[in-house]
Amino acid sequence: MRQLAHLNDEVEGWHKLQARLNDALELLELDDPDLAADLETEVAAIEREVEQREFTAMLSGEYDRGNALLAIHAGAGGTDSQDWAEMLLRMYLRWAERQGFETEILDTTPGEEAGIKSVTVAVNGRYAYGYLRAEKGVHRLVRISPFDASNRRHTSFALVEVLPQVEQDVAIEINPNDLRIDVFKSAGAGGQNVQKNATAVRITHLPTGIVATCQNERSQAQNRETAMKVLRARLLAIKEQEKAEKINELRGEYTKAEWGSQIRSYVLHPYKMVKDHRTGYEVGNAEAVLDGDLNGFIQAYLRANVGAT
Repeated sequence: MRQLAHLNDEVEGWHKLQARLNDALELLELDDPDLAADLETEVAAIEREVEQREFTAMLSGEYDRGNALLAIHAGAGGTDSQDWAEMLLRMYLRWAERQGFETEILDTTPGEEAGIKSVTVAVNGRYAYGYLRAEKGVHRLVRISPFDASNRRHTSFALVEVLPQVEQDVAIEINPNDLRIDVFKSAGAGGQNVQKNATAVRITHLPTGIVATCQNERSQAQNRETAMKVLRARLLAIKEQEKAEKINELRGEYTKAEWGSQIRSYVLHPYKMVKDHRTGYEVGNAEAVLDGDLNGFIQAYLRANVGAT
């Protein structure tokens, strides 16, 4: 029913656009100078909508229309990388707010001195996964470290994972006997009730070693349900990766993914620039990017990969 509703919305949107175009053509045929300004405004609006629809037409992957799970992990670089992971979290939360998406932090591991070691965020909204899949990979930061008394330049790394939120009816079989479920007290914010009771849940999938944790909700049942959602997403990612690797092996194109191959560099010193190494797209306003201005990078990636999903 959700899929049908999405398709109905899309068809209705095209019909409305066609009606607006017909109305604009009728205004043009009137050749009335008093309507010229209104016509120009309407044409510009139609062009913007066509451009947006052209862009969303590229989001044709199996899970592109759905919600996403975003995970950020600090990499090499110690405290600087943990701070960088928190900067990325802020960037993506601001981007999601601009897009009108809802976000919920499911699990956070704070850093020892600053920042975070890892975080998992649910991003809910139409095409959330389709947009965010452009962001998966290693992100590199170059800056003068605020944690270095000598003010030296440091390079930090963080890994961004993006997974589709999969429904229970997706073909991911999980044997209950393969799960170890641990319950513990939440270490995160949420009030005294969360702190007193053992509501946080950690689920370990024994055959793969995958661990899914949730401590955001006040009830153990809610945390367990969310942790299972994260586990299903990670198992689906393994399944899809195995399928892709098999296809690449048959094509003779398989290359192993390595941690060090960053997809994007954010340089704050000695100059300011953000560059995506996959597409060559770059901007000089690094502050705007870190404030959530990511659509240029996302669009460049999707345009470069039309038909690849």
